[in-house]
Amino acid sequence: MIFEVSILGSSSATPIYQRHPSAQVVNIHERFFLVDCGEGTLIQMNRYKIKFHRISHIFISHLHGDHYLGLLGLISTMHLQGRTASLNVYGPAKLKEIIDIQLDYSETELRYPLVFHPLDATTPACIYNEDNVEVHTIILNHRIPCTGFMFIESHKLRKLNKESVEEHGIPVEFFHELKNGKDFVRPDGTIIPNSQLTLPPPPDRRYAYCSDTIYDERLIGIVRGVDLLYHEATFMDDRVERARETYHSTARQAGIIARNAGVQRLIIGHFSARYKNLYPLLDEAKSEFNQVTLALEGDRFSI
Repeated sequence: MIFEVSILGSSSATPIYQRHPSAQVVNIHERFFLVDCGEGTLIQMNRYKIKFHRISHIFISHLHGDHYLGLLGLISTMHLQGRTASLNVYGPAKLKEIIDIQLDYSETELRYPLVFHPLDATTPACIYNEDNVEVHTIILNHRIPCTGFMFIESHKLRKLNKESVEEHGIPVEFFHELKNGKDFVRPDGTIIPNSQLTLPPPPDRRYAYCSDTIYDERLIGIVRGVDLLYHEATFMDDRVERARETYHSTARQAGIIARNAGVQRLIIGHFSARYKNLYPLLDEAKSEFNQVTLALEGDRFSI
């Protein structure tokens, strides 16, 4: 089953060196989620052949422009192209005001329902839970209220052990109850334990997106053991004081978080415009954690 992250933008603050501001698409079982929507996101989706009409849920981490300025253009284009399916937008409460003002001043009445979900940047919560996919907020430490997002593919049903099921002659109509963990009881009262008839579900796959944050060791426990972690790396460590002043992280600090959290893989992004060559940032992160990759636009990461 597909669990894939596509990078559309990885620049901080401004588009530069053919890098666009933050935007990613997460595909879980052919359900598409847009995470942040910086300037040019719609162009990037067209470039990388991602069909934006398939996106029904958009998650905005915070209200710095490099994370949401592409949103209004996307909303408008969906309207102009005749979208009728509802669109769910999750973000800071004030984002709703920004959207409403734009629609009001342009005298636009959307052809589709836009459902807004205000996020609390002080308390983590499950904000989406459908069809074995969960999205939880991660509280980040940035200059303004900011949330990251944890995407979880949760297998709630056990898998049938086909050989054992056939051996015991279990009726097909009981399969669903077996997957839900129930034992099988024969008419004579004999109990066949569920553990003999089924196998445990595969482990949950998890992707953690940590957009803008100062180095914060509290993240270690939150992202511990995730399959894939995106952590901002705006600066190199020779500018650690600048990172602290602006509530950002360095590439080395991102590597420290990944190493101490025992994650499987790390992606670093949100690169400062001062860096045309990104590979020194990669080398710096690798000095702390080897399984790290740059967030290069067009790249896709499978879990």
